[in-house]
Amino acid sequence: MTVRTPPPATPAEPSTEAPPHPTPAIPLEIADSARARRRGLLGRAGVAGAILLTPAHGVHTVGMCFAIDVAYLDRDWRVLSVRTMRPNRIGLPRPRARHVIEAEAGAMARWGVRRGARIAVRGAGRGDG
Repeated sequence: MTVRTPPPATPAEPSTEAPPHPTPAIPLEIADSARARRRGLLGRAGVAGAILLTPAHGVHTVGMCFAIDVAYLDRDWRVLSVRTMRPNRIGLPRPRARHVIEAEAGAMARWGVRRGARIAVRGAGRGDG
């Protein structure tokens, strides 16, 4: 998984700095079966990288041992929203979401995942990049 963030909407002044380096690849487990999506991160003490639930438009943290970041993606792999969820919560489904990425709390900010960013997922259809 790599993250491509959109440029700022209106820069304050022209920049002479080089563009930021591409985000390094992030280990991603793909949960594309009903059983794998139901299990998600349940029963784990943590996760190295992230897990992609596809198709999915909502998640819960009931029974989880740690807080997670959740990124909701549309069909074009653009981030609709990012939320941090504490254990034992039920998230509201996002109607336009087609995929959900879960990672340990704080990971999305470190990786630059934010609303409007495009996620490239190798081996997941149109997200190859």
